[in-house]
Amino acid sequence: MKKIAILAGDGIGPEIVPQAVKVLRALGRSGERFSFEEGAVGGAGLEAADDPLPPATLDIVLRSDAILFGAVGAPKYDHLPHTRKPGAALRRLRKELGLFANFRPVMLFPELIDASTLKPEVIDGLDMLIVRELNSDIYYGTPRGRVDTPDGERASINTMRYSASEIERIAHVAFQAARSRRRKLCSIDKSNVLETSALWREVVSEVGRDYPDVELTHQLVDSAAMSLVRNPRQFDVIVAGNLFGDILSDEASMLTGSIGLLPSASLGDNNKGMYEPIHGSAPDIAGKDLANPIATVLSAAMMLRQSFAMEEDAVRVENAVRAVLAAGIATPDLALPGARIVGTQAMGDAIAAALA
Repeated sequence: MKKIAILAGDGIGPEIVPQAVKVLRALGRSGERFSFEEGAVGGAGLEAADDPLPPATLDIVLRSDAILFGAVGAPKYDHLPHTRKPGAALRRLRKELGLFANFRPVMLFPELIDASTLKPEVIDGLDMLIVRELNSDIYYGTPRGRVDTPDGERASINTMRYSASEIERIAHVAFQAARSRRRKLCSIDKSNVLETSALWREVVSEVGRDYPDVELTHQLVDSAAMSLVRNPRQFDVIVAGNLFGDILSDEASMLTGSIGLLPSASLGDNNKGMYEPIHGSAPDIAGKDLANPIATVLSAAMMLRQSFAMEEDAVRVENAVRAVLAAGIATPDLALPGARIVGTQAMGDAIAAALA
């Protein structure tokens, strides 16, 4: 039996994660092959054990075969130091489990072409993958924090840092992903002003020599941000560092109509991964049955495919989501003309029913 750690977290996390569990259970005999164990994380971890990643939760994670994660964070914790904020749990989990590669597929459901703010002719047929490095860059670099200046002015430091081995590792992952798709890889950097990015471009180019069948291009991050809204279909696979990948993938989510649609998988050197929607905890709508659970459900489908090699069941879940959207059922964030608008739980129920 596959053990899944359930870390719902904060905000809308406790609303969307149960919908994915509901869908997994609806897989019939396949669903009976899963066991679920819940752990407190983020703000919930602080409330339960004064730690965003309590030891009991980490123990659940280490005993699991995969992790289904919701979201963390709330304004009430903003005053806490960096290491105690809810988001610290995510960074610690990624380091603890060696999850260095984040996969964020960006695909437009034909049924949602009118939900995007871009013209249909710009996004029709959109299908790309963003590969984001997770274990380094400015989120982890030291020194960091507040510093004292000679004249007493407030100042802070964050350090953007990459080693060649870290870049090489994520580059191989991205090239292999491109090789399984349309064999095009665009590497994102800011090499015209950042030494870190200059090394990034140099190492990615070196790794590219091992993949002569993959077309490699380089693009500055500001140019890439523009290209994502001007001509997004030019991209197949994008590889980027932690910071740039974080920003660009959120931008790319709006091409599909809502950030509530995009799943992600964080993987390391083995099949054990953490699966989560790319959106945040959305405290403004938490508890109101308004959140879109589709990104979390699709994250569960990625878990079936990547960690459990259950391709047939992954496709079943994805087809169930498509069937619900094709039936004109949508959550408020999609704002589709003529759609039947439902809440979080009703959307989960509809997807689970579509599996029957």
